Amino acid sequence: MKSLANEFFLTMENGARAHQQAHASEYELLANGIKDEQDVARQIDLVEQMVAQGVDALVIAPADSKALVGACKRALDAGVVVINIDNKFDAGVLGERGIKIPFVGPDNRKGAKLAADHLAAALPQGAPVAVLEGIPSAFNGIQRKLGFDDSIKEKGLALVTSQSASWEMEKANQVAASILTEHPEIQALLCANDNMALGAAAAVRTSGRAGQVKIIGFDGITAVRDMIREGQILCTVDQHADKLAEFGIDYALQVLRGEATPADKETAVDLVTAETVAAP
Repeated sequence: MKSLANEFFLTMENGARAHQQAHASEYELLANGIKDEQDVARQIDLVEQMVAQGVDALVIAPADSKALVGACKRALDAGVVVINIDNKFDAGVLGERGIKIPFVGPDNRKGAKLAADHLAAALPQGAPVAVLEGIPSAFNGIQRKLGFDDSIKEKGLALVTSQSASWEMEKANQVAASILTEHPEIQALLCANDNMALGAAAAVRTSGRAGQVKIIGFDGITAVRDMIREGQILCTVDQHADKLAEFGIDYALQVLRGEATPADKETAVDLVTAETVAAP
């Protein structure tokens, strides 16, 4: 997995552990993650360590859509089944390496547009907005940015600036603070994950503009659901991290049983708003 400092990936890990408990006689689970979303080298090391330990299958949410392909090819060459979840490997790099890896994950572009459309309905036509992107080389980050762009163009919002905060809360706080200072006209911050939405919300509070700048996120973590309930964040998108882990493991077990390599699986994305979190 990617950063276990992000609640989304803790939910993913919990989903994997719940699946293993329900299928304890079928497999053993090793779960590992990196501390920093950008620590690609560490994730490559983890892949190589697991292969050296003799794992039969690897279900991976890669920190980088390109940089992890080489390590996963080496795993395949060693006879390890590899399943890609959450952040899709770059198709071009897979092709260059001559490999195919099944993918389980959401349509990130569609999910981002869902959130941005909900935001647009709460803003006046032509409202100036800014985007906080994820890691530029990450497929899911690219797709979410495209989804935001689709909505911004379709709904007639004005994109003032789009900057990467690398999925990280602290960096998002810094980037959002800078944007709010340089562009005081901004009416909304579209954040490509919930960690960045939390950082952006803190920057908005510090700037004294709470309630004036709307924020959207992506992931559906508990902290953001609470802030939606409190009115500090407008909405997020639940991509069901636990299910990504479960489906990925199911795919790996299918291949290990000798069944045909499964096709890519698109998983659900659901808009989370004040209405959906209002009451248990």
